[in-house]
Amino acid sequence: MEIKSILKILLILILSPLLCHSSEIELPSKYVERAAQGHTNNWAVLVDTSRFWFNYRHVANVLSIYRSVKRLGIPDSQIILMVAEDMACNPRNPRPATVFNNMNQQINVYGNDVEVDYRGYEVTVENFVRLLTGRNHNGTARSKKLLTDSGSNVLIYLTGHGGEGFLKFQDSEEITSQELADAIEQMWQKQRYHELFFMIDTCQAASMYEKFYSPNILAVASSLVGEDSLSHHVDPAIGVYIIDRYTYYALEFLEKVEPNSKKTMAEFLSVCPKRVCISTVGVRRDLYPKDPSSVPITNFFGSVRPIEMTNQVVNISMSSIPDEKESEIVEKIAKGVTYSDLKIKFPEQFPSNIFK
Repeated sequence: MEIKSILKILLILILSPLLCHSSEIELPSKYVERAAQGHTNNWAVLVDTSRFWFNYRHVANVLSIYRSVKRLGIPDSQIILMVAEDMACNPRNPRPATVFNNMNQQINVYGNDVEVDYRGYEVTVENFVRLLTGRNHNGTARSKKLLTDSGSNVLIYLTGHGGEGFLKFQDSEEITSQELADAIEQMWQKQRYHELFFMIDTCQAASMYEKFYSPNILAVASSLVGEDSLSHHVDPAIGVYIIDRYTYYALEFLEKVEPNSKKTMAEFLSVCPKRVCISTVGVRRDLYPKDPSSVPITNFFGSVRPIEMTNQVVNISMSSIPDEKESEIVEKIAKGVTYSDLKIKFPEQFPSNIFK
């Protein structure tokens, strides 16, 4: 191939975005329609709202769920982790840089690759609501944004101290069940989720989903209104309770789930009967149109999507390969005409005019 031809191809590739706003790849309509019918990506929002050493178990709770969803395929780029207290670096921790969720200390859930997005005093009601609704402050890092869309299945997990109709954040403020319901309705109105699984482990946890009124939500709570959510066991070496009962049995179930597992959401909803949880697990299904027994657990806790294999040719077209006008411009550039002659304006890299 001649050098001139190679230069033309390179110029087309470089200039196409500048010359045409519609040069996007178009999939055949049947693939687009199929994608629109189901979810296309998975996100998880995992929140520990408690500070102080005696709330060690709440940090272990959230890090354990984090470990499970990450193991099942949701990448860190699609997990928002909010941890109100850095237990791994707490001076009372006899084993620095570790957080365990059982007294045998078999699994360090803090691990070597934990990516905490909001920590310490960043874990506030305002930041949580802004995250869900997409109303982040200007300058918020991409890693701190919930970049979901109408094809996203979203898992929201909350743990901390709560009461009837509220969840405390850092013992200094609280979010009410109505405020949470309104934030989720904003998510739905702004097409920020396809289906949502709400999971909460606090005292009187079921009160937090009672006000929900948006569609496509499946919810589970560790305790009913009027009940406490209890801790599971103490690690004598650490000196505090290290995990809550509901999350302990939920994790026991999740540890047996693999990415290709056939286990369903209905099985997960019954993981902690009252004889082991002490409290009564609450479930809300009326806003969820599907039968949980037909929904794979990886629809929320993993990132596994059905793939259709085909041995036929799929024609993928571009809506605009450079037209005649664009081809003329490329020809002129190839002949040595400058950008200024073509009247192509490029944005100024540094706004020097503001100093004039």
